[in-house]
Amino acid sequence: MANSPQAKKRARQNEKNRKHNASLRSMARTYMKKVQSKIEAGNYEEAQAAFQQAQPVMDSMVNKGIFAKSKVARHKARLNAKIKALKSA
Repeated sequence: MANSPQAKKRARQNEKNRKHNASLRSMARTYMKKVQSKIEAGNYEEAQAAFQQAQPVMDSMVNKGIFAKSKVARHKARLNAKIKALKSA
């Protein structure tokens, strides 16, 4: 365990940040799941609307360092491809 005052403070900050980051990560995943559920339901308009809501949330998670840029880009591309497939089907 931390011995110096600085190390104790750092340990407190790390735990606080870990909980906050976990909350943000969970929120972003929930937005992704909402889009996925709309896609599976087969509703193009609702899926598109959910995707429009999810995009800025996912992008802000990149800026906060919660997710890697490539991970978010990959998820956005795959969700968008599935939505486009819905429209053509």
